[in-house]
Amino acid sequence: MSPRKAAALRDGGDLTLRDHLIATAERMIAARGTAGLTVRAIASEAGVASGVLYNHFADKEELLATALRAHVQAVERTLGALPEPGTATVAANLRAHVAFGLDLHRRIMPAFSGLLGRPEVLARFAADSLPGEEWRHRLVAYLEAERDLGRLAPTARPASAASMIVGVCHEAVLSALLHRADAPGEPPPPGPADIDGLIATILHGIAP
Repeated sequence: MSPRKAAALRDGGDLTLRDHLIATAERMIAARGTAGLTVRAIASEAGVASGVLYNHFADKEELLATALRAHVQAVERTLGALPEPGTATVAANLRAHVAFGLDLHRRIMPAFSGLLGRPEVLARFAADSLPGEEWRHRLVAYLEAERDLGRLAPTARPASAASMIVGVCHEAVLSALLHRADAPGEPPPPGPADIDGLIATILHGIAP
């Protein structure tokens, strides 16, 4: 490790070398995505030899997946708190979840798209997910709590409703990624009317 980086670690208090490597990789992902991100590049930015990384991670997939998780968490911390069950109205709270999900996916999807050719990293990321950690899990838990409070029907299916909301967020962000910014006919992001329609469909269905 270079003297400059060693000093940075000393100044960081309880920051370990493993934490330093994760923070470095997360910072690089935030700045330029994951396309072309290599262990050698991370090691160089962190000021350590490439082999040092394998003293703290089983393989490069673990490092990238851990850094990707840190990136998602860092983005989520900037988006503010999600509504609590029993507050406001269910419709208003679902709108807040949709806005959260759209912003979250817009900001993290470029990092995931850069890993489409590295499924082993995405598989490690998914395998390391903890129950209740992801936004989708929190959305399902919110809907289950509202059902328990009687603000949704006893027969409501929170997981299915959450899948609809998450699907809209995925569609909006993926559509933007798959089109050039100046491409004619590029689908616009969901507007207030689209979100209102989604919420109404979730709460009231489409059957007569």
